Amino acid sequence: MAPDFARVLSRVRSAAEAERVITREGRAVWRRAVDRAQGRGPAGGDLSRGDDRPLYWARLGMTRALGQWRPGFPLTDARRAALLRTLERTSRGQDSIDLPAGRHIKRIVVTGFDPFQLDADVRRSNPSGAAALALDGTTIRTDDGPARIETVVFPVRWADFAEGTVERTLLPAFRPGPRRVDAFMTLSQGRAGRFDVERTNGAWRGGYPDNANVSRTETVPIPAGVPTPHPQPQWTTTALPYQRIVAADTGPVPVYDNTTVTEIPAGATAPVVRPDGPTPGSTARAGGGGDYLSNEIAYRATLLRDAVGLKVPGGHLHTPVLQFGPGNTDPATGQITDPDFVHNRETITAQVRSVLTVVVDTTR
Repeated sequence: MAPDFARVLSRVRSAAEAERVITREGRAVWRRAVDRAQGRGPAGGDLSRGDDRPLYWARLGMTRALGQWRPGFPLTDARRAALLRTLERTSRGQDSIDLPAGRHIKRIVVTGFDPFQLDADVRRSNPSGAAALALDGTTIRTDDGPARIETVVFPVRWADFAEGTVERTLLPAFRPGPRRVDAFMTLSQGRAGRFDVERTNGAWRGGYPDNANVSRTETVPIPAGVPTPHPQPQWTTTALPYQRIVAADTGPVPVYDNTTVTEIPAGATAPVVRPDGPTPGSTARAGGGGDYLSNEIAYRATLLRDAVGLKVPGGHLHTPVLQFGPGNTDPATGQITDPDFVHNRETITAQVRSVLTVVVDTTR
């Protein structure tokens, strides 16, 4: 899709037309990725349908094409940056959350992430992004009726989060109205061999480099213009039914209620690991999901939930690490896929769907 995108751009004759074309093409690559994951249309290539990496690579190619584009009309750096933001938003499904109205259907929003740490292993995938593609627009059947799932994918970049990409995407679904969510879940890749329901999220960025090789070590910055509690809390808490999730038979991988955090206790200066959650007045240094963007998306989503008074199940689920087969371990010589890799990804996606079913069963 990237070469096609470059050819389409070459025919654009104005900045306004560019905005329309990039919006259309960004939405098209998202729809094609969702359709591919869900078995519609041609698969293309030699990777299994559920793989999230073709979307990521296509977006990188489209981004490069947009950066190299030299139109026949004036285009400022600021306008080009705005067009890039349009491509990012549309190609991640962030502008296409389409929750149905009505009292007889439940509405769920699920978020995933791009692959990350590609400097160490360019083959890496992200099971949370794969699950998002597999689940977008699907319906869960429950004893209380159907539940519609809408998904989005976020970049692994500190700057995008600071600029409000999470709040801008989720706020329309969190605000009161006939299409307000009945549940939400942020997903990311966590530890090997386990799912974790993260009980507590912390307001701290630990500085690990992101996909732009940028580090940020600071309190999670809240963008201007979005609803948020004042003063900014150090901690937020999941509203997912963690006890039911852990107790349910959702699949072959164990699921844990993770209550560990790292804090600076009130009056102290050194960080302390707390296995049972934060103590009163403490300063966050890591939530249950750590101090990277997994923790941050959980913090931002639940903070926004609290700011708008949303009273629904919602929080963060860490998936297992998506691993290659035992004979495919060297990033320099290994294969980009193998049967174990595909099986592991499909197992994770299926169990995410089972966890969501448990969550839906607890909605009012």
